[in-house]
Amino acid sequence: IMSILYKADPSDVKLIMIDPKVVELSVYNGIPHLFCPVVTDPREAASALNWAVREMMERYNLFKELGVRNISGYNQKIKTVEDPEKAGYSKMPSLVIIVDEFADLMMVASKEVEDAVCRLAQLARAAGIHLVLATQRPSVNVITGVIKANIPSRIAFSVSSAIDSRTILDKGGAEKLLGKGDM
Repeated sequence: IMSILYKADPSDVKLIMIDPKVVELSVYNGIPHLFCPVVTDPREAASALNWAVREMMERYNLFKELGVRNISGYNQKIKTVEDPEKAGYSKMPSLVIIVDEFADLMMVASKEVEDAVCRLAQLARAAGIHLVLATQRPSVNVITGVIKANIPSRIAFSVSSAIDSRTILDKGGAEKLLGKGDM
């Protein structure tokens, strides 16, 4: 998060932060990179994820309209459009959705959250929308097979058992990590 805040202009990257525990991400409220205030209610979080799916589809419709394949192509193309704002085009920022304690969301609205996360994981990258999901409870009810199939890049820090490691990484080993950032 800090790297994005230091290196990216708020016009280039917007963040949607979801924090059901309320205490971890609320320190970021008020920063210019936030698309909306930190979402703390799990039901609102499901709505935010569904909004992101709709935003992704709207972006793809704009890409189709301009004959481009991704967000960088779109942002390059609108530079060549005469009076892009009058034509209804504006620079499109990347959108990073950060979810802290994903397990809490899955407990409240699992089907709705899982559907939105999977859709975003499958299709959102070219639209400039990226997901960062974190959980302290890596059970198969939280990190479902469908979610794992759609999120190939996973990082595990120290976990308590080989089962938790296999749930996250599909192999053991994370239970042997030293902790304190070892991965």
